[in-house]
Amino acid sequence: MIQLTVITVGSLKESYWKDAVAEYEKRLGAYCKPEILQLKEARIGETPTDTEISASLADEGKRILAAVPPRSYKIALCVEGTQYSSEELASKLDVILRGTGSLCLIIGSSYGLSPEVKRACDLRLSVSKLTFPHQMMRVLLLEVIYRAFGILKGTKYHK
Repeated sequence: MIQLTVITVGSLKESYWKDAVAEYEKRLGAYCKPEILQLKEARIGETPTDTEISASLADEGKRILAAVPPRSYKIALCVEGTQYSSEELASKLDVILRGTGSLCLIIGSSYGLSPEVKRACDLRLSVSKLTFPHQMMRVLLLEVIYRAFGILKGTKYHK
């Protein structure tokens, strides 16, 4: 079975986000073995300097890379990433999963991902040019992946 790992920085506090993530984890179970790893966000002040932000991203980056399952195809979510339609992403995932049975998606903190994480990834993905809260992005990403699997399996979920 396909292993799907989603690495996120920061935790979900509100129950409605937790419930939405749990629902998509359940749905994804029909297509893969999902696992969500929450890493702690680096501690940083209210008005951090560029140096403090870089240091926090480097710290988070080391922990992210240590958590990536071996031989996974790694996808970083970032604003400069490639955007795909649902069908294009499904097709891309189909090609990727034929080569490996393990997919790892990475969502950084509110300051993004370190350059080291981005370089270590096989693909940079942008879900939208719009900005979303990280809690919402976790749910949105799970929906996007669930829809892609549905397209590949020919289900009626995708219209």
